[in-house]
Amino acid sequence: MAGVSTRADHQRAIDLFRAATPEPTAPIGAWRDGFEALCANFPIPNDARIEAIDLDGVAALKVTAAGVGDVDGRAVLHFHSGGYVMGSARAYRNFAERLSRVCGAPVVVPDYRLAPDHVYPAAVNDAMTAYRAMLDHHGADRMVVSGDSAGGGLAIAVLMAARDAGLPMPLAAFAISPLLDLAGEGESAVTLDGVDPLINRMMIVEMGKVYIEDRDPRAHVLASPVWGQHHGLPPLFLTASDAEALRDDAVRLAAGVRKEGGEVELVLAEGMVHIWTLFPFLAEADRSLDQIGRFVRGHFGAA
Repeated sequence: MAGVSTRADHQRAIDLFRAATPEPTAPIGAWRDGFEALCANFPIPNDARIEAIDLDGVAALKVTAAGVGDVDGRAVLHFHSGGYVMGSARAYRNFAERLSRVCGAPVVVPDYRLAPDHVYPAAVNDAMTAYRAMLDHHGADRMVVSGDSAGGGLAIAVLMAARDAGLPMPLAAFAISPLLDLAGEGESAVTLDGVDPLINRMMIVEMGKVYIEDRDPRAHVLASPVWGQHHGLPPLFLTASDAEALRDDAVRLAAGVRKEGGEVELVLAEGMVHIWTLFPFLAEADRSLDQIGRFVRGHFGAA
């Protein structure tokens, strides 16, 4: 079991996030460059296998950790973070390698289109194209869907859209610090405003507007899945920090799934920053990935 990070480790994660975040009025290119610079701090093991693939027109990277087999068709389809405006598969190579290692399967990270160049529903459309391609290549019974932050919201949107389209559900799904409500109406978005060192309600709402423009978040459930219907979803593992503004997005989704009789496990990590699993130097990132790995391997093993 992983140990406990030092206060300096926690502060390092916060400082890296802040250094990567420009002024709100900065051009979108500055936000994207900052995110790429943040993730460039995390080296990719030389023995990781990284392959550029095409998912029916959506570019993606397939990342496989050393020692992980690629012969039985198992795969994790993971959607990266970035508030729908930044982030990339390339930036997520380190995280995908660590995720591949704990899940015992290759991790496929699509480069879905980003706002403001491509507003809603472009990201959902790309995510669904990627999901359909993964169904063709791997089959629902060999696939897990996941995401973190905005990618976590996108993962849940894919599950809801696939259900409504009559497509097969994956074995399971998980989301880390999922962004599920672009209206920012979770209680934690209010009570932890100013406590969370990185995310606040204004950021949630204003970044959401870049993605959905003047649409009502509550009326567009594939942009804000907490407002959607939560029946018929596969087993879920949701995790968020108990100290982050997005905490209650995960809490509300878990409650909605349970109300519909679904299977969901919710774990609130103590005192973590938003998407702490991105930071390989945090002991708690290892602990959370171990929990995710056990969840994923359990469902792969039961298939």
